[in-house]
Amino acid sequence: MTGLLPSREITRGTLSVLVILTLITASVWILWPFMLAFIWATMIVVATWPLMLRMQTWLWGRRSLAVAAMTLALLMVFIVPLLLAVVTIVENVDTIADWVKSLQTFKLPPSPEWVNRFPIVGSSLKAGWEELGSAGPEGLYARITPYAGKIIDWFVGQIGSVGMMVIQIVLTVVISAILYFGGETSADRVKHFARWLGGQRGEDLAILSARAIRGVALGVVATAFIQSVLGGIGLAVAGVPGVTVLTLAMFVLALAQLGVFLVLLIAALWLFWKGQTVWGIVLLVWMVVVGGMDNFLRPILIRRGANLPLLLVFAGVIGGLIAFGIIGIFIGPVVLAVTYTLLEAWAGEEKAETLPESTQG
Repeated sequence: MTGLLPSREITRGTLSVLVILTLITASVWILWPFMLAFIWATMIVVATWPLMLRMQTWLWGRRSLAVAAMTLALLMVFIVPLLLAVVTIVENVDTIADWVKSLQTFKLPPSPEWVNRFPIVGSSLKAGWEELGSAGPEGLYARITPYAGKIIDWFVGQIGSVGMMVIQIVLTVVISAILYFGGETSADRVKHFARWLGGQRGEDLAILSARAIRGVALGVVATAFIQSVLGGIGLAVAGVPGVTVLTLAMFVLALAQLGVFLVLLIAALWLFWKGQTVWGIVLLVWMVVVGGMDNFLRPILIRRGANLPLLLVFAGVIGGLIAFGIIGIFIGPVVLAVTYTLLEAWAGEEKAETLPESTQG
């Protein structure tokens, strides 16, 4: 009889683990459509929690008013740019179509002298310009049409997913508002779980992870925002059309660690092509200034939250973009930053533990 007790306990324990695993799997399956929104909302709340507390202080200590203000700010940041981009594209569909049709009769003029004076790539640009010019309107149209068709197809595909994107954004904002309301409770639960796993060291590492998230969010997002705004101001002053769409494009490219150089360079070349040489030179100089800001601005902002190598941030953004899409721009660097921070903390503890032994010898 006593021999049956261990086997009964093993069976009971095995069934308990299976039931728990089944419930966890079913819960993840049910919540999977909301998972990306939950991850995004968690990162947003962790990164902006100090700002929310400051907002609460300004609003007479009332959490509800602070959460309402932060929720409104998130809606303005996410929804408004998306709607502006969609509306601008829809309003300019006819203009884009007319511009593509005009290529059938457009003849590329001879290359100006400033093209050949470009450092390193000047001769290649001039050769390519002359090759397109010698092809005539039909050849130019034949070369550009396939790319224009691909771009149009891409836009059609993206517009089809705008509804799902809006739903994900709304879910992110709603979950963020819920997390703002119960932020202290959620943080206590995370720290309690970390303490249960690793004692005081686990709690300290959870706090370090939050700092890493704030550092990445502050460094990557704030730098991209500042660069895109300054780049948009330069485009507006130089008289380049479509400033709203171009500014949003610069923001996305800056988030993807590709910088604002491409958009500003194309705009400057367009100004040269239109004969506005002075404004083209001014925009090129502004491109160098704005594009080079991330070399010193981003490290300063990231190190305010966590001391992370820029190569880690770059790999996280590009890898996250490839793995998870647009939201991976935020997920990738945060995951790598948290991993790097935890490994660095563990390595520091191991070094501190072995140092007294080496000094005694």
